[in-house]
Amino acid sequence: MAEHPSFTLAGLLAAGGTAGFIRTGSRPSLIAGLALGASYGFAGYLIKQNKDYGTELALGSSLVLLGSAVPRIVKTGGRAPVPIALGVMGVGATWYYQKKVREFRYGV
Repeated sequence: MAEHPSFTLAGLLAAGGTAGFIRTGSRPSLIAGLALGASYGFAGYLIKQNKDYGTELALGSSLVLLGSAVPRIVKTGGRAPVPIALGVMGVGATWYYQKKVREFRYGV
C-alpha cells in the first residue's frame, strides 16, 4: 500500500515537468520532473517488491521536492500556484514517508 503515493507522485512530477517544458521551454523543469519522477517510481518499485531502502528513497525524494519548492515559494511571495502545490506535495510526502520509515525501523 505504501507504494501508491510513490507511483502517484512519479506520474504527477513527470507530467508536470513535461508540461512546464512544453509551456515555457524550461529545461530545468523537464529534467527535475523526470528525475524526481524516476526516483519516486523506483522507490515505489522497491517498496512493492519489499526490497531494502524503498521508503528511505521516497523520503529522500520528498525532502528534495520540499527543499526545491520552499525557495521558489519565498521568491514569489507565496503567490505562484505551482511552487505552492509542489510544497504541499513535498510536505505531505515527507510526513507520510518519515512515518513509514519510523514504523519500519522502530515499530512505532
